[in-house]
Amino acid sequence: MNDRAMTSFAERLFALHRHYHRREWTELDPIVFLYDYRDVRDREIVGLIASSLAYGRVRQIQKSVSTVLDRMGSSPFAFLMETPGVTLKHLFDGFRHRFTSEDDLMRLLTGIRRVILEYGSLNRCFQWALNGNHRTIHDALELFTREIGGPDTSYNSLLPSPGKGSACKRLHLFLRWMVRHDAVDPGGWDGIDPSRLSVPLDTHLHAISRHLGVTNRRQVDIKTAHEITRFFAEIDPSDPVRFDFALTRIGIFRDTIERHFPAETITALKNERGFLS
Repeated sequence: MNDRAMTSFAERLFALHRHYHRREWTELDPIVFLYDYRDVRDREIVGLIASSLAYGRVRQIQKSVSTVLDRMGSSPFAFLMETPGVTLKHLFDGFRHRFTSEDDLMRLLTGIRRVILEYGSLNRCFQWALNGNHRTIHDALELFTREIGGPDTSYNSLLPSPGKGSACKRLHLFLRWMVRHDAVDPGGWDGIDPSRLSVPLDTHLHAISRHLGVTNRRQVDIKTAHEITRFFAEIDPSDPVRFDFALTRIGIFRDTIERHFPAETITALKNERGFLS
């Protein structure tokens, strides 16, 4: 984009952000589960569970996350610290969320507990993985997920492998929730600069970004996520993922795209499977 087009785009983007980046628009977003937990020790556990299960239909996600959290009681931190493994397995026997089995969930929960016992919190584990400013966020996520996954290297639908080039949308979504702190993202983690975050890229945000001229890449991978993040960093270098929540309202609320973007963009997205239909 030339400077004039970039300025116009930025104005539209900030208008979209002002309109939708408010808690009243979070009803259909799994972030709502984090709002019930004031203690960061609880919130980081809830955030990792909710983001890990954030694939599939909205209602299915809400039901699955609620099922897990209801069984953990008022303090997920206390629950994990005090509940024996045998009891954990009994409580979540038969759990299923699309590709996610009870075994996947058990390995996530026991991995979270193991990391907290070793590092004191998930936040401290991630800070260790980040090693100050010496590693990228994506590289730190690779180490972070290895610590949670432990010695069991078999496939787990809840723990993607950043080292394989995946965009790892759910992990980056978790970081957005925990690192940023504003009207939508509750935050709670320290020691991580929001300017270092990467957009949580999925097929929907990818389609939106292509039709808005943010990227020409067709792969939904980490390279594309970085390219989109760099584009938004030109608009807000200190907080490039601030626009993520507002942009993903496109396709959820029908008037969003019509209100803020040109007719040719609307036409393109209407032709995209799953959008504005």
